[in-house]
Amino acid sequence: MKISVLELGNLVQGFKLSCQTEGLSPKTTEWYTSFLQRFLSFLEQSELPTRLDRIEKIHIRRFILYLQQEARTPHTNKPLSGATVQGYVRTLKAFFAWAEREEYTPANLMVKIPVPKAGTRVITTFTETQIQNLFTLCLSSKGHRIRNMVILLLLLDCGLRVSELVGIELNDIDLEEGVIKIRKAKGNKERYVPVGSVVQKAVWNYINTSRPGPFSARVNNLLLNDNGLPLTRNGVQQMLRRYGRKAGIAGVRCSPHTLRHTFARNYLLNGGDIFSLQKILGHSSLASVRMYLNLFTTDIKTQHTRFSPVDNLTCKPMIHSLLR
Repeated sequence: MKISVLELGNLVQGFKLSCQTEGLSPKTTEWYTSFLQRFLSFLEQSELPTRLDRIEKIHIRRFILYLQQEARTPHTNKPLSGATVQGYVRTLKAFFAWAEREEYTPANLMVKIPVPKAGTRVITTFTETQIQNLFTLCLSSKGHRIRNMVILLLLLDCGLRVSELVGIELNDIDLEEGVIKIRKAKGNKERYVPVGSVVQKAVWNYINTSRPGPFSARVNNLLLNDNGLPLTRNGVQQMLRRYGRKAGIAGVRCSPHTLRHTFARNYLLNGGDIFSLQKILGHSSLASVRMYLNLFTTDIKTQHTRFSPVDNLTCKPMIHSLLR
């Protein structure tokens, strides 16, 4: 085998091609590639080997320690979160497993290197007052207030990812049944999400009274801009940031993902179960949803105080008499 083939930069390109042909989403492929490029840059700057047959476990462990103690995020210059470090390590695991399968290396160096534990992160959500402020601002604004109200409602009622939201097409929507088909989901896994009656009416109203004419017959997206072109992820994110500033929202990031977290919290507090929440959110693992149970324990304690099975028994006086 040619030595140049084993250069990490060359193999990263081969791994990227494999990800693309195996059906991984463009976003996942982009993450993998950027994470591996950072690993390559670390090796080069540290004057460590960049050929796969010369990379050792100690070099990988030094990179993980660098991520935990020195690395910073590009835009905010903040330390990497535990979850981000985990993402890097999982990327290395995927890459080295691929290299072993493709027979570029006789052994997978990552097999015995564990994914580091990450501290429990605090998930911030909108309060009801903050949500009301966003709705009030939306309704009083000029221009796309009906479309933007639909955006807020869909994110809050369905817990959609922003990429899923902008990917909704008219033929994905069944208002009679109250469901929307999500075709552009993470991992290319289609699913149906239910929508409430208020959202059904808002979507119907937008489609029939406010949706701009599409730029061409090929444009079938629900959410369009002034030019009749599909609204972008960045467009939705900028709209929410602008609303957040105008509404004076502080202490929580005004973003589509915060609305997704807010949906999950309110769904559980309103009596929803974790299994259906998993399906609605589109998580492949129940563990991804359990974090909401762990992080909203104060809310759940309040709910239990109200709905405790024993406290609400009609025979509670008899129990009290036994405990005297």
